[in-house]
Amino acid sequence: MPKSLRFIDLFAGAGGLSEGFIRAGFEPIAHVEADLSACFTLKTRQAFHWLNKNDKSHIYADYLNNKISRDELYNCVPKIETDSVINKFIDKESLPQIFQEIDRLIGEQNIDLIIGGPPCQAYSLIGRARGNMVNDDRNHLYIYYGEFLKRYSPKYFVFENVLGLLTAKDPSGSLYFDKMKALFVEIGYSIEYKILAANEYGVLQNRKRIILVGKKDHFSEESFYPDPEKWNPEVNVEELFADLPKIKAGGGTPTPQKYLNYQSEWLQKSGIKGKFPLTWHQARPHSEQDLEIYRFAVTLWNKEKRRLRYNDLPTRLKSHKGTDSFVDRFKVVAADLPATHTVVAHISKDGHHYIHPDIEQNRSITPREAARIQTFPDDYYFENSSGKPARTSAFKQIGNAVPVLLAQKIAEQLLRNW
Repeated sequence: MPKSLRFIDLFAGAGGLSEGFIRAGFEPIAHVEADLSACFTLKTRQAFHWLNKNDKSHIYADYLNNKISRDELYNCVPKIETDSVINKFIDKESLPQIFQEIDRLIGEQNIDLIIGGPPCQAYSLIGRARGNMVNDDRNHLYIYYGEFLKRYSPKYFVFENVLGLLTAKDPSGSLYFDKMKALFVEIGYSIEYKILAANEYGVLQNRKRIILVGKKDHFSEESFYPDPEKWNPEVNVEELFADLPKIKAGGGTPTPQKYLNYQSEWLQKSGIKGKFPLTWHQARPHSEQDLEIYRFAVTLWNKEKRRLRYNDLPTRLKSHKGTDSFVDRFKVVAADLPATHTVVAHISKDGHHYIHPDIEQNRSITPREAARIQTFPDDYYFENSSGKPARTSAFKQIGNAVPVLLAQKIAEQLLRNW
């Protein structure tokens, strides 16, 4: 295997997929992402990795502790680190410029791997239910993905997306997935795909994704996909929150706080807890009515292990219009289960779907708690384009991400096959 395998991350988001590959030993050369806030998150993470590698991690700690500004942080690392993040929406017009920027970053060297998946909202069953499927330009982004494969000819690519991709159809009734596979084969890749469940790879979350792998020319006989791997001894969701300060609705702060005195071997093993200050443990404020509904939801789960239904509420709290959707609207993150329900980008809209299991705290989960469910390390800082912390932006980035630990397992298996 070469000393350092270099990759490009397309539609990079906040970098969950990238982080897993970096942990496995791959080197990121470029990240391409349309969302400006996510781009700043990626730049800050690039700075983190460079500082850590060069024994200057105290500078990153200074940044988290607000002793230096974001610009000052970026000035402490080589410019190529932050330049590697390209803030562009990938389309016909932007491709030449993106290629030019990546070519400059690569220099004379090759790209070994391309990772990433186009925004999944277009293919998701929820997005489709809203009737946007046929007219959504994002459905055709896989064609541009193919252009990157043609230009950089990596040995492998890893394409990630939602299960809805398997059944999404274009206006003529053809499956997008079939067209996608045909394009990749035409470019010169043999392909395999598999549905992976994150909770089978150490992530305490029920989250399923399609992982499609392409290899230049022909696959070897070995399976590309990692074998399922559970924690031993088994851990449950409660472990994710056990050392975090207890706060109520509207409490906490995006700036550093101290951990509770709780030792968890699992939090260290999973790569979640490290040596840096804890950030983004800030809860949303909620109305008195919502807080009362939260109490009902948590009590019902703790006593009867069932989800809150509309008819469980007293009359004074029955103001929700659609009773059918109610059961899915208010949902407790069950502390006693080995995996919670899927964290999605909608968490940025309201927290009703992610109620904290501790009735004493009585609130929805914080960005840090959501990030832990996604196995982001606690030293991962979620930026906002303005430079001022924005909880909504952090939630959106976290909800759209690939769990870091799942990405790491995929990357490690890829290395074994290299």
